[in-house]
Amino acid sequence: MPDERVQMLSDFSKSKKTIPAVIEFVDIAGLVAGASKGEGLGNKFLTNIREVDAIAHVVRTFQDNSVIHVSNKVDPIQDVGVINLELVLADMETVLKRLSNLVKDVKKGDKDAIAEEIILNKVIKVLEEGKMATEVYLIDDEKFKIKSLNLLTLKPMLYVLNTSEAGENVDIKLPDISGKNPLFVKIDPVFEKGFDELIKQSYKLLGLETFLTTGEDETRAWTIKIGSTAPIAGTAIHTDFKEKFIRAEVISWDKLLEAGSYTKAKEKGWVRTEGKEYVVKDGDVIEFLI
Repeated sequence: MPDERVQMLSDFSKSKKTIPAVIEFVDIAGLVAGASKGEGLGNKFLTNIREVDAIAHVVRTFQDNSVIHVSNKVDPIQDVGVINLELVLADMETVLKRLSNLVKDVKKGDKDAIAEEIILNKVIKVLEEGKMATEVYLIDDEKFKIKSLNLLTLKPMLYVLNTSEAGENVDIKLPDISGKNPLFVKIDPVFEKGFDELIKQSYKLLGLETFLTTGEDETRAWTIKIGSTAPIAGTAIHTDFKEKFIRAEVISWDKLLEAGSYTKAKEKGWVRTEGKEYVVKDGDVIEFLI
């Protein structure tokens, strides 16, 4: 994760180690029309993609006769439509199968089964219209009830526009999803441009942020979900921190650098003592007391 704060704090503390935050990208083979029915590497693709937290959908936007395109033409909007439709079809199959398995329990009056059936019926209605499951209004509790299905069209999506300065690029207008313009970034693999922005936007898409620890041994960036309280954030370091948490000493990274030393920062009153309810902010430098 590109983050100049980590190196600046490492230099500040003269740390022996510098460890940035990490986000993992899994390169999954592209899919073609009919993938949901097993065409190409469809089944393998769909199995792999169910395991990820978000989807970075790479769309080619440049013309170059020396680079083969699976459809023999560069049409980014069509490519987006093909993949989204295959994801929708795959989810329809998953939801219909689950609904079929719920029938007996629903007839018995099982409350959990009835509740899940109601949710899935809302989802299948939207999928049958060719829309993504993200267009269904679901509260957190409803999303949790169907989480185990790993629906592909409920995953956050980022469009990655694969451009080329060496070729002619097609102007495209990305489709509107759920009333919001989806996140997108431009990359140029040949000239190695845009990758830092891709990582940052992916981090943002996953709802992640970073807190930092620094000292002579190491300076490290830790990845947490936005909105995490101090005890939850501490589990990024060790799972015991949640139960054993007493308090946290917190200062913003820039204020620590401005102070010149941790001691001076304390003297200025910039180091705060925070309790269990404190919501960690991106860029906090934290020392946990357990």
